[in-house]
Amino acid sequence: MEVSLELVNVPFVMALLTWMTLDILKRRRHDNLDSDSDAITHPKRRVAREVGVCMVIAILFNTIISIFYLGFGFYIYWNRRIVTTKALCSAITWVLASLVTIYSKNRTFREHKTWPLVLILWWVFSCVFVSLSVAVYVIHHFKSSKLPYPLPEADVVDIASLPLLLMLCLCLPLAWIRKNSDLEHPLLHKEDENSSKEDSTFTNAGIWSQLTFRWLNPLFKSGRIEKLELHHIPSVPESETADNASLLLEESLRKQKTESSSLPNAITRTIWKSLAVNAIFAGLNTIASYIGPFLITSFVNFLTEKHDNSSYQYGLVLAFIFFVSKTVESLTQRLWYFGAQRIGIRVRAALTVLIYKKSLSIKFVGPSNGKIINLINVDAERIGDFCWYIHGVWLLPIQVFLALVILYKNLGAAPSIAAVFATILVMVSNTPLANRQERLHSKIMEAKDSRIKATSETLKSMRVLKLHAWEPTFLKKLLQLRETERNWLKKYLYTCSAVAFLFWASPTLVSVITFGVCILLKTPLTSGTVLSALATFRILQEPIYNLPELISMIAQTKVSFDRIQEFLGEVEQRKFVPDRVPKASDVAIEIETGEYAWETSSQNLKKPTIKITEKMKIMKGYKIAVCGSVGSGKSSLLCSMLGEIPRISGAVIEVYGKKAYVPQRSWVQTGTIRENILFGKDMDHAFYKNVLEACALNQDIEMWVNNDMSVVGERGMNLSGGQKQRIQLARAVYSDSDIYVLDDPFSAVDAHTGKHLFKKCLTGLLSQKTVIYATHQLEFLDAADLVLVMKDGLIVQSGKYEELIADSDGELVRQMNAHRKSLDQVNPPQEDDYITAGPCQISQIEVIEEKYGEPIYYSKLFERSQEEETETGRVKWSVYSTFVTAAYRGALVPVILLCQVLFQGLQMGSNYWIAWGTEDSHKVTRTQLIGIFILLSGGSSVFILGRAVLLATIAVETAQHLFLGMIRSVFRAPISFFDSTPSSRILNRSSTDQSTLDTDIPYRLAGLAFALIQLFSIIILMSHVAWQIFLLFLAILGISFWYQSYYITTARELARMVGIRKAPILHHFSESIAGAATIRCFSQEDRFMEKNLSLIDDYSRVAFHNSGTMEWLCVRINFLFNFVFFLVLIILVSLPRSAIDPSLAGLAATYGLNLNVLQAWVIWNLCNVENKMISVERILQFTNIPSEAPLVIEDCRPKPEWPTEGRIELENLQVQYAPTLPLVLKDITCTFPGERKIGVVGRTGSGKSTLIQALFRVVEPSGGRITIDGVDISTIGLQDLRSRLGIIPQDPILFQGNIRTNLDPLQQHTDQEIWEVLNKCRLADMVRQDQRLLDAPVAEDGENWSVGQRQLVCLARVLLKKRRILVLDEATASIDTATDNVIQETIREETSRCTVITVAHRIPTVIDNDLVLVLDKGEIVEYDRPGILLEDNSSSFSKLVAQFLRSSRSNHHKNLF
Repeated sequence: MEVSLELVNVPFVMALLTWMTLDILKRRRHDNLDSDSDAITHPKRRVAREVGVCMVIAILFNTIISIFYLGFGFYIYWNRRIVTTKALCSAITWVLASLVTIYSKNRTFREHKTWPLVLILWWVFSCVFVSLSVAVYVIHHFKSSKLPYPLPEADVVDIASLPLLLMLCLCLPLAWIRKNSDLEHPLLHKEDENSSKEDSTFTNAGIWSQLTFRWLNPLFKSGRIEKLELHHIPSVPESETADNASLLLEESLRKQKTESSSLPNAITRTIWKSLAVNAIFAGLNTIASYIGPFLITSFVNFLTEKHDNSSYQYGLVLAFIFFVSKTVESLTQRLWYFGAQRIGIRVRAALTVLIYKKSLSIKFVGPSNGKIINLINVDAERIGDFCWYIHGVWLLPIQVFLALVILYKNLGAAPSIAAVFATILVMVSNTPLANRQERLHSKIMEAKDSRIKATSETLKSMRVLKLHAWEPTFLKKLLQLRETERNWLKKYLYTCSAVAFLFWASPTLVSVITFGVCILLKTPLTSGTVLSALATFRILQEPIYNLPELISMIAQTKVSFDRIQEFLGEVEQRKFVPDRVPKASDVAIEIETGEYAWETSSQNLKKPTIKITEKMKIMKGYKIAVCGSVGSGKSSLLCSMLGEIPRISGAVIEVYGKKAYVPQRSWVQTGTIRENILFGKDMDHAFYKNVLEACALNQDIEMWVNNDMSVVGERGMNLSGGQKQRIQLARAVYSDSDIYVLDDPFSAVDAHTGKHLFKKCLTGLLSQKTVIYATHQLEFLDAADLVLVMKDGLIVQSGKYEELIADSDGELVRQMNAHRKSLDQVNPPQEDDYITAGPCQISQIEVIEEKYGEPIYYSKLFERSQEEETETGRVKWSVYSTFVTAAYRGALVPVILLCQVLFQGLQMGSNYWIAWGTEDSHKVTRTQLIGIFILLSGGSSVFILGRAVLLATIAVETAQHLFLGMIRSVFRAPISFFDSTPSSRILNRSSTDQSTLDTDIPYRLAGLAFALIQLFSIIILMSHVAWQIFLLFLAILGISFWYQSYYITTARELARMVGIRKAPILHHFSESIAGAATIRCFSQEDRFMEKNLSLIDDYSRVAFHNSGTMEWLCVRINFLFNFVFFLVLIILVSLPRSAIDPSLAGLAATYGLNLNVLQAWVIWNLCNVENKMISVERILQFTNIPSEAPLVIEDCRPKPEWPTEGRIELENLQVQYAPTLPLVLKDITCTFPGERKIGVVGRTGSGKSTLIQALFRVVEPSGGRITIDGVDISTIGLQDLRSRLGIIPQDPILFQGNIRTNLDPLQQHTDQEIWEVLNKCRLADMVRQDQRLLDAPVAEDGENWSVGQRQLVCLARVLLKKRRILVLDEATASIDTATDNVIQETIREETSRCTVITVAHRIPTVIDNDLVLVLDKGEIVEYDRPGILLEDNSSSFSKLVAQFLRSSRSNHHKNLF
């Protein structure tokens, strides 16, 4: 047998010789190419240096093994004068293998190849063969039993070579990783000469550095010296970059080419090589972990039977094998876990990119913003995390099989089968619980989606909610959604408790059944076999304990896969048509006949949104004006040209050339003004200057602190409506496109600015371009080459302006008559004087657009808020104490810890009892033995059940307590908080951090406490066996805590960065989805995708190094504890038989097998808890936001009927936005009489909006006061004040829901009252078009309604409330003149007994007011009746009216008068 096995070496000798001969011949044949190759190898010298350690290890170990076998051969020949077959064959083969290793070193690493296959096969064969020989030697050499078939036994050389062979084999997967990382993306890799500077430290690291994670040392040094910033962190390896990962996944998806293309299959195809390498580590780890239980019988038997010094050698050999197996187990586990994290990062990045691409290509109405945010935040994260669990699926049966082998060896067939059946029974009984978990988790995700969606919408509308005093109602709705989520969460966590109990109790159940069968069958039991079985059950406990988590994770991942697959599938149907190359002809747009509707699938829609009945060709350079009343389909017609509205029938509208689009609802990005205007194009200073001048932005830019480098806030919140409109117009003009589509570009600006924009932009810079513009300002029609008049979704008139105006019965003339009626309200006494007034005077006192908030001051505030504030240093103890005491003031925490202590004590007691009882069969009867064992084990299970249930209770209560604290604090925050805090920052805490809090942190914190209790109990047990061990543990624990403190400074900042770097991705998503139509129209998808890739890579590099740092720590601590375990075993071997209790010593050794796993679990939890607690810290940050004044002050509540008159008095009113900033309003003193109409006018920065904000107490006065009907508004609650006032803000905000809930969110009015206001606001006919009437749906942000219609809804909303004081801020800016006249008449009628304060652009809106207040630089310039002000030609108001008349009448005088 020996000869036959040794002769296997002969084929290897021949194969090695053949390979080397052929390779030498091949190299000589290609010698002439070597000189050329120098140029290639030069840049790759770094690669050879990277893996130099691997080369040295391979050469060194091969040489040492060769010397071993040669030396051993000479030794045998010298002593016995014989040459053995084994010595000769082994020596020759190893010498040859060493030569091949040395010869192939250059080929292997310089040419990016692995070791020769024949060499690898020899290493693996030798490792397996020698391992088998050593195992046979250890188990059977000191026993008298014979094997049924002769197997080779190891000699001293085999035993010495085994560790070296194991290391050689361990290097193979690492070399394979190196090869894969270079070969996985050869076609996708972008060459860059400077890329070496950006290479990650991981890529540059050698094998030994990767094995021990030494490549992270520079990062730890940086972290100790200073606070880590993003620039300190190296980039991720090429394989983990978002670009590379997404390209591979897209390629895999394309290859499937089936309708039911499976996302899981595509991902598996992309990462299968990395998964395979990871599987090798996982497999080695599993095998190494079972060597301990396999040998524990021999060790306990040795302790029991040792009598003299001769057997010490055997004990020391066993201790050494234990140490080697535990070291291999530790190293492979670290590489396995880190490899899984790398794969997870790659998968997350790829999915995030795919979701972004699809969400950017969604046209029409797609999934809500909230749902898409959840897909990235929760679902992509979970699929990435699943890579960590995936090997558990196939490892579990292997672990059960290995356990069966060990049990069969120790106990025989029947008990082993009983144990396996008990294990299977426990696993099967989990199936219904797992199914329930999956169902409940789906419900939680649905509830979370609804809550995040509602939160997102509420945050966007917070200004309106606060001004209307609706935030308590919306908070209540949000809390109801959270309550639904909480109910599902509670059921889910209690189900998890049942699963946890079942599997913590499983080793107890399995051991009771197994030992019960042994006693029934009278199987002989010794303390060695019992402890080996118990060690096996305990090691089997981990996969069984992980099984519920695995099943739960599979269930959750399946839900996440389905959600993403559904999203990607839905989007896949909608293809984007790129810009067509301009035709040689003069045609710019070919409009074909067709029907278009926003709701293509709705059965309730009676007719399409727009219907084009005749073909039309628009020539290059034409100016096309589109006009019509509110809701006539102007915006929809423009969208049909851009391909942004679903086509029901007809041909596609062909647009030839580059397009630029200015949407009616302004979309500006977070960034500087300059970045918004350039929009990805290079800077042309001369043209840029012309664009700023044409778009009337110079004056604004000069006002801002940093000019055009001033930062724009989220959604442009620190800009006025007109500023946003002019910035996006500048963006379009600067793009230098062929065709410009402008949707109502003049509505948000005053008459003077509107005229300037028309003259300088449309007829100036764009004079040679094709421009299609929708407008309500009829004065801009006559310059158009073609006018399209729309009504009810049809083009009712088209032609030249002069032709259409001649048709007295036409729709355009009807609109013109309304415009004339509006102008007639302005009845100046001396018109000639106005005509002669110079325009230079007007610019001093323009009525210019303004939103709440003065941009001058907010620009400073917002720049400070761009970078998220973070805590520094360790997480404060106050965060922990707040978290622990959040539920029931922490009363249940000691009870849970007591349950764990009792569980641990009873479990150890039961194990010691059965080991002690079987040591000598005469000590106790078999009935007593099993009876007391069952009693102790059953007791431990009861305490586990109590622990699990109490922990779930605490988790639910704690999460709810902290959520309520945060959300209430956010809702009570002042509006300035929302202006300076991006909503993504709040959403991140509300989704990611809250999810972590709901299901993760309580279990992490409890897991840490439980693991510490287990660790200390093992230390106490071992110290009880031999007191010297306690001193060892003190030293090792000291070193461990030093390592942990060294690690945590860097890891803590990395964990914080993980949270912070996620927010920009979410913000970029939200912003891109909101402006998707603009991005598509400007063909900027690639640039936005690059920004997205960059943000994802920033997040990935932080996550990559964050996971690496944890493995760095575990490698070191694991080795320390493995070394301690080795010393413990040596101490037990060295102590005399009389000095120790073999059963207790055996029990200590058995528990010591789990020491490295337990210690890693303690350290991992210790660090993970702090990292995870950052989520609590972030949530607590938002529970301490300074709040507004109280909603209600019980002692100072106004009467229910207040205000009765509506008289407003301002007394020395002073307002400033911050103590360090100048006054915005300076000693304003005036009275607004009750039941009067007051117009407020003034240029930008004059303080108009601040005055309105002071009235609503959005900003509190720094001096003076405001009284309404004698009541000082600063003495009453905000709810009492704001609920008694009415306001129509500049930006019309609608909520997702239906028409009824939008008009009456508080549900205080009947349907009849709602229909009355709909009729008054000319909305009733539009609502009746949908069969659902008041229940007709309103999309997110009211996207299925035009801006004009939204403003009418906001007006109806206010009229329904019937307030004594009404504020109109640009209330009719997006409404055509005819509708505006009707609305103004309605307002006059409905508010005849109200005080109405109007901030408006249109002079007719304020000309008929009772009083006009003119502000300039925060002071009152004029305040009197309009008639009196108009009599004085030098008054500011007179000059303003003159300018309006000039701009409005100049175009129409000849036609209308």
